[in-house]
Amino acid sequence: MFNKFRLGKKQEHSSTLRDKIEELKKQPIPEHVAIIMDGNGRWAKKRALPRVAGHHEGMKVVRKTTMLANKLGIKALTLYAFSTENWKRPKNEVEYIMRLPEEFLGTFLPELVENNVQVKMIGYKNQLPVHTLHAIEKAIEETKDNNGLVLNFALNYGSRAEIIDAVKQVLNDSKNGILNETELNEDVFSSYLMTSEFKDPDLLIRTSGEIRLSNFMLWQLAYSEFWFTDVLWPDFSENHLLEAIEVFQKRQRRFGGIL
Repeated sequence: MFNKFRLGKKQEHSSTLRDKIEELKKQPIPEHVAIIMDGNGRWAKKRALPRVAGHHEGMKVVRKTTMLANKLGIKALTLYAFSTENWKRPKNEVEYIMRLPEEFLGTFLPELVENNVQVKMIGYKNQLPVHTLHAIEKAIEETKDNNGLVLNFALNYGSRAEIIDAVKQVLNDSKNGILNETELNEDVFSSYLMTSEFKDPDLLIRTSGEIRLSNFMLWQLAYSEFWFTDVLWPDFSENHLLEAIEVFQKRQRRFGGIL
């Protein structure tokens, strides 16, 4: 009897979720959603668990969020997985986080392939452990022909460093006659950033109640809509993503102009 009850509740949830998805798809869906996945450590602490337990639980949420984003027709989902500043964390925590891409992709890569998801990464690869980089590059290679949702991991990424590196490249190209300084505008500068192949995010989501960007996509988020929630990342549900998109659809995006 209890199994039947649980099955009934699961089917009811699936039906309600499908209905919500179809309703939202009647309005414009953000093409590029970026998420600062915050609160894993606090989630674990509240349960008297080691911080790494929160990161492991958060990995499961990445899967659910990716699958839902794909169903919604979102074109790109950028997840802030590890910043250039996160190396300051305890060594055992950093080592665990660097194992997560290997575990996540080792488990879910077939599902990503099956669902036409393409894996990409922005960030500084040269500092990553070999096993982490291998897992990411394997996923990128095996999904390169997919043309559905782009799951873009921001791993060892820092926006200030990215901008400085872009400026250096601009100066170098100008010095070598590749770029005339009169040609430099926002679009040209954007082409020097790690996100050059992506549209700027339409929507930024940050979990855990923090209201800051934490050195994430400072250039690209200039006109993005922001949605902040107190929910810790391991507790971030499909309904929270739907709520964020519903709020996005009610906003008026003026890009500095008036309607």
